[in-house]
Amino acid sequence: MNRLPIAKRAQILTLMTEGNSLRAISRIVGCSINTVSKLLVDLGEACADYQDRELRDLPCTTIEADEIWSFCYSKARNVPEEHEGEFSYGDVWTWTAICADTKLIPSWLVGDRTIDDAIIFLRDLKDRIPHRIQLSTDGLTAYRTAIGMTFGRDIDWAIIEKKYSVDPNAERRYSPAVCTGVKVRQGKGDPDPSRISTSYVERQNLTMRMGMRRFTRLTNGFSKKLDNHMAAIAIHFMHYNFARPHKTLANPYPRTPAMAAGVADHVWTPAEIIELSN
Repeated sequence: MNRLPIAKRAQILTLMTEGNSLRAISRIVGCSINTVSKLLVDLGEACADYQDRELRDLPCTTIEADEIWSFCYSKARNVPEEHEGEFSYGDVWTWTAICADTKLIPSWLVGDRTIDDAIIFLRDLKDRIPHRIQLSTDGLTAYRTAIGMTFGRDIDWAIIEKKYSVDPNAERRYSPAVCTGVKVRQGKGDPDPSRISTSYVERQNLTMRMGMRRFTRLTNGFSKKLDNHMAAIAIHFMHYNFARPHKTLANPYPRTPAMAAGVADHVWTPAEIIELSN
């Protein structure tokens, strides 16, 4: 893989971030699946390290957080008996936070949907933003304990609970549930009602499912190994934050979320991202 020209590695990266599977990429660029897999893991580690280092002292004030489900190896009900209860087999959740103003993803965590992981996720988020923020989340009970243990009273937190029901006229297996109501509650502090929302982070969930083949439902493209899953997520957010101009940030010129947050001064190219792993 190290002997591949940067241009070819950049092509592989571009195909990864546009939702292609590893085997599809190997066929398109004409190299082995092992080469593509090694690039995924090496670059994923480099992207995670770079963002962990650079996404600090951020100006974000309004944050939305959510959790997105996926799985590794197999769905939970099909996990072999010898691997039951072992993380990296079955359900895998990705906690994400997005800045409503810059659209930056300042923090994410791959783990379980537990209080312990909620604490780790929110503690990391707090370390990256040195001032008081407004946070909107769903009604997951883990947030209450985790926010209390990480932010204490130094936060304005609102909870949005959405109620869903099945559309009797829809095809039941493939049609999504229909939202029938929304309830907003104050969690802590004094959140601004006009800024309470989880729309951006829920839209980011769709971006993840569209941009990463392993998040696509009802396919065999799911992650087989946790390391590959985590690497793909790190690469996705590196590309999203630094290399993909966001349509809502086009004024006065095309900008990425990292540029809007003052972390970058230009739109990164795929070749620049590849250089992180050299």
